[in-house]
Amino acid sequence: MTAILGAGMSGLSAGFYLLKQRHPSAVTIYEASNRIGGWIRSERFDDDGFIFEGGPRTMRTKGPAAINSLNLIDELGLADQVRPIHSNHVAARNRMVYAKGKLNMLPSDVFGLIKVIPPFTKPLFFAGIKDLFTGRSKPQLEDETIYEFTRRRFGKEIADYAIGAMICGICAGDAKQISVKFLLKHLFELEQKYGGVFIGLLKESMSARKKKTLVGEDSLTNLANRAKNEHWSIYSLNGGLQQLPDKVGSILSQKQVDIQINVNCKEILFDSKKVHLLMNGQEKTVDHLISAIPSHQLAKCVAKQHPNLSKGLDAIPFVDVAVINLRYNSPKLQKHEGFGFLVPPIENLPILGVIFDSCCFDMKQNTVLTVMMGGAWFHQWFGDNPSEEQLLDTALKHVNNILKIDQTPNHYKVNILRKCIPQYVFGHHKRVEKIKQYIRENNLPIALCGASYDGVGVNDVILSAKTCVETLFNKESG
Repeated sequence: MTAILGAGMSGLSAGFYLLKQRHPSAVTIYEASNRIGGWIRSERFDDDGFIFEGGPRTMRTKGPAAINSLNLIDELGLADQVRPIHSNHVAARNRMVYAKGKLNMLPSDVFGLIKVIPPFTKPLFFAGIKDLFTGRSKPQLEDETIYEFTRRRFGKEIADYAIGAMICGICAGDAKQISVKFLLKHLFELEQKYGGVFIGLLKESMSARKKKTLVGEDSLTNLANRAKNEHWSIYSLNGGLQQLPDKVGSILSQKQVDIQINVNCKEILFDSKKVHLLMNGQEKTVDHLISAIPSHQLAKCVAKQHPNLSKGLDAIPFVDVAVINLRYNSPKLQKHEGFGFLVPPIENLPILGVIFDSCCFDMKQNTVLTVMMGGAWFHQWFGDNPSEEQLLDTALKHVNNILKIDQTPNHYKVNILRKCIPQYVFGHHKRVEKIKQYIRENNLPIALCGASYDGVGVNDVILSAKTCVETLFNKESG
């Protein structure tokens, strides 16, 4: 028997890929909460024509992980439920940052690189010139914070207003703490190898060994081909992204995969061949375990028998995020159109950014916004236990100040997401490798997947589940 801990998107995907591999043993998924889907949480208001997303709301279309997700959605029979945003859509073209007291549109084409666009004080092509003359770091580095890498190669303004804001939007984190390998691993490796980013890109493009096609492009499904040919930028699903875990869960249940909710794992013990799980006061014994729960939760479960493993798992930090959904019964209240805006940390504000949901997707005659707050600075701004009223008041204050919307929302929801996003801080990849090395050296029958290790996005956790299952299956076959 194989057990999977966690019925978020990674745990559900692991169950699905086990079925695809025709895994011979029974599979049971255990979930501590009262629902499946993890941080994906859609609330649909059909009568009023709008959706509140409490967590992830869109998925990207480029890269191997994105292609894998599109292929999965096709396999699930959800292709006709996809709501794409094409690359020429205003939500794909218009990305903004709030800086120096106003909203600033970021460049969306090459012409934006040759003129001064606030909040930057000189054309962005000067950042490329700086990279050309900076040279290789001395000594060569194994890792670096993404802020310091960007500041060193492209200048402080790019680090402060572009990368700082981007990291807030992707993982609610502080770029001065996050590893460069989280987002710019390839550029960092080019610099270390060739002495510069643009020189490295040029030499790589001229190399005869450069791959001509994207990894996985030869196995695109119809949906992935559509995304490519129709130039999708991002997409969601009708009824919200919750449709994805719900569909996977439904298929698993039809295939006799047992999904048990409200089951909390307190302790995990390993012997030479089995895994013993203490859950809800009872012991379950299985042959294999896939952990799709956050690393800090797994750390508590293995602490008694494997304290060193627990210490490594617990060293991966997480942040709290407040997500405030606002719905106004009036269309297009915000004067700017686009995906939304981010707030770089240098502005010293409690909000990370605002998403213009009703600009991205049709919400009938409603203006729907999502305000993201806190992240790496949650406790600095809000303390340990802020009230929903405090968070709502803060969100409305900044919506009013920045977007000039002073109306009272007709509907709202305050979501406090505790330890929801892992932070890939300096040295993260080395830390994860040590965790996996410990598991290998001690021959523990456990495999890891999920956002804690190899990517925080929905695409990333789905691919991590697939890779995890393939590794487990190949190990058994071997």
